[in-house]
Amino acid sequence: MPFSRPKKRSYSEDELYEYAVASLARRMRTVAELKRMFRARVEDADSEYGRTLIELVIRRLKDRGYLNDSQYAAYFSSLRRDNQKFGRMRVVTELKIKGVHGEVIEKAVDAAFDGVSEEKQAREYLRRKRMTKPKDQKATARIFRQLARAGFGTKTIFTILKRWDIDEETLSALESESA
Repeated sequence: MPFSRPKKRSYSEDELYEYAVASLARRMRTVAELKRMFRARVEDADSEYGRTLIELVIRRLKDRGYLNDSQYAAYFSSLRRDNQKFGRMRVVTELKIKGVHGEVIEKAVDAAFDGVSEEKQAREYLRRKRMTKPKDQKATARIFRQLARAGFGTKTIFTILKRWDIDEETLSALESESA
């Protein structure tokens, strides 16, 4: 049985605040994610009263230090870099989806990937996924696409493939596909 959407009702500021604190206790969230959650809960979220109520709760959470997009972005970037071994572009894309502002993303990702070799990161990603040297053109294309999805640049991907002595015909086919 699918879950039903929560019923919209009129929440007071304190009730909405308690809901937000409970939500943040489960996991970190961005301002945009919380606003989305509030809009689903607050009756007349598009009205002046609804927008003001949401902004009051957001301000209260920020003042208490429960909500900080720059800390979230820094933490998220380092986790994705260290645990999933993702590349820079993947982390930037995920943060944009979560609603973090562009300047905050840029600072956090620059700090997280400062001094990190993209090629070394890509090799660790391949090791983590237990991927070895491809045996044919199809396997090479699969590795290329997987590294691209993981957020690595084509220059880095081609460097890794060239070190594996992949034939020039396959590399030129991949290069035309990526362009």
